[in-house]
Amino acid sequence: MAPPTVRSRLPAIGCAVVATLYLILFLAADSQIAVGALLAAAAAGVALAARFGLIARVRDSIGDHPRTFDLAAILGVLAAAIFLRQAHFAILMMTTAMLMMVAALGLTVQFGFAGVVNFAGAAFLGIGCYTAAAVTKYTALPTILTLPLGGVMAGLIGSILIMPVLRTRGHYAALVTIAFGILFKTFLEVNEVLGGPQGLQVAPLALPGWDFGRPLHIGGFRASFYFSYLLIALALLAACFALVRRLERSWIGLSLDAIRLDEIASACYGLDIARWKVLAFTLGNFLAGCAGAVYGHMLGFIAPNNFTFADSLVLVSIVVLGGIGNVWGVLVAAAFVVILPEKLQIIQEYRFAIYAVLVILILLFRPEGLLPRPLRQYLPGWKAGAP
Repeated sequence: MAPPTVRSRLPAIGCAVVATLYLILFLAADSQIAVGALLAAAAAGVALAARFGLIARVRDSIGDHPRTFDLAAILGVLAAAIFLRQAHFAILMMTTAMLMMVAALGLTVQFGFAGVVNFAGAAFLGIGCYTAAAVTKYTALPTILTLPLGGVMAGLIGSILIMPVLRTRGHYAALVTIAFGILFKTFLEVNEVLGGPQGLQVAPLALPGWDFGRPLHIGGFRASFYFSYLLIALALLAACFALVRRLERSWIGLSLDAIRLDEIASACYGLDIARWKVLAFTLGNFLAGCAGAVYGHMLGFIAPNNFTFADSLVLVSIVVLGGIGNVWGVLVAAAFVVILPEKLQIIQEYRFAIYAVLVILILLFRPEGLLPRPLRQYLPGWKAGAP
């Protein structure tokens, strides 16, 4: 018989295994009937799991062994990618979803932790893309340097934008970020150095002996050229996820939570409101810029129409649907929002309307999101209701 610690890990591992198998089946499905059947099966499975208490057991297991579940999730993504390694579109969807997850994690730091609104998420993603394009076109720097440079450029521009945001409140602060997103797109359209409305070509990433623009060949292993970008996107996502979760559990996250909940009380206890908001806004935009740099290299060509206000609303809907402040909820919602419309072609043209309806329904009936942010744990092993 397995020890208690092993048994307590089994629900978390089992959840990762089931999710991996479902992901493979969903991405491999070709017909709309098969996609619809898989969605119906998922809904029925979640309902039955809730009815028999399996969801609660899985939640407790993940909460008690987060590192086990994290490792199982990473291995599951790799297993799905290896199984679908020559399916170009499936690998592209997985990579795009992971990059959107990184950008949404940046918004989580801003929205969920510090309470700083940002309706220009796509603009900061675009800053990373255009930084990668400009570096590869006008300099001889190694292409791998575009990842940190894209993040730094987005963080620097965001640190300037935060100044008027700090001087406004509520919907006025939201209008500032909306105006910036529109200004960014207009600036790109009239700037010939950055390609104007026609856009710019972005060279593929390259490492010594590894060209990301070519199919991956290692011995007998052959995979789509998107597979290389999937690996770097997964590594970036894992690093950003660890950073954001560590930030949430630190005294920095506690300070950001205090500011979000009550700025006046936080100021009375000596917290520097402006400093913490600048930190959250800059860090969130840095993550979006890093994701944008990889995204630009993967696409190979970018244009101003790739970074519209509608795309910013998609990122906001990911944060709201997943659960504001819930790191894992953002990942689940990003996968849902990015992959589902691509597989279910019948809703492709109506995806923005569907996102809007979903956000309205979530705000009305489940304002904490599909996966509410769990109660902060101050002591190891502490749980709500414990004596």
